[in-house]
Amino acid sequence: MDEAIRKAEVLIEALGYIRTFRDRQSVIKLGGSAMEDAETLRATLLDVVFMATVGMRPLLVHGGGKAIDQAMRVEGLQPRKVRGRRYTDEKTLAIVVRVLQTLNAGLVSQIRALGGRVVGMTSDTLQCLFGERLVLPDEAGRSVDLGRVGGVTRVDQALLTDFCAAGVIPVIPSLALDAAGAWLNINADTAAAAVAANLRAEKLVILTDTPGILRNRGDKASLLRNLDPETCQELIAQGIIDEGMIPKVEACLESLRAGVRQTHIVDGRLRHSLLLEIYTDHGVGTEIK
Repeated sequence: MDEAIRKAEVLIEALGYIRTFRDRQSVIKLGGSAMEDAETLRATLLDVVFMATVGMRPLLVHGGGKAIDQAMRVEGLQPRKVRGRRYTDEKTLAIVVRVLQTLNAGLVSQIRALGGRVVGMTSDTLQCLFGERLVLPDEAGRSVDLGRVGGVTRVDQALLTDFCAAGVIPVIPSLALDAAGAWLNINADTAAAAVAANLRAEKLVILTDTPGILRNRGDKASLLRNLDPETCQELIAQGIIDEGMIPKVEACLESLRAGVRQTHIVDGRLRHSLLLEIYTDHGVGTEIK
């Protein structure tokens, strides 16, 4: 009986959040180990289906870095990063597109098997991200060649909104089309931020391979649960936020500037971390708002 009462109390705790976020869009970025372990992935997708079932309107944006690295090695290609982004020549681009489309189909199939209504945004008629080649400066101010790496210039907001309003979960790979109709490889954090910003979503949740933002790397007890943009910039300047965490935090800050109300960086390896972060009083990751 005590266990049943505890479960009922959890549901009551979630009720207020369900009411608050009902009919509001939330963008979830899926990547890293959350996509590698079958049970963890299933738990995350079940969280997404739960969100849709109680009236929250989730959109899933995914990358596929580890699967892409493996596919490149099979074909004798060495992955190369330039300023944290995958250098993408034509051979690499073909692998990226193939892997992301395959992963997308798998995610759609699993969500459907869990009872969710879902659509994969991979065909030309359902493409929702559009962009142009990304140019980054180096320390001397010279342009850095990234190949077919892009930045998002437009999101088909109406298409995504229509699906969400109908209770359908859009699953969006981190690919965009340029003006000539050719593919661009988009950083998945950047893609998720662009979707959240253009929709002015209620939340952006980035699932990653750490508990959140740690003041001391390797010390889970140093988790910073609540941050604001100014503090994030200070932590970047101090080197506390560094390497792969920087583009995730920058994605959160970009979303906040565009009108997204709350952003979260959460450990995707923790079962049901998505629900724990959104529907409980204390959460399990770092919230930036």
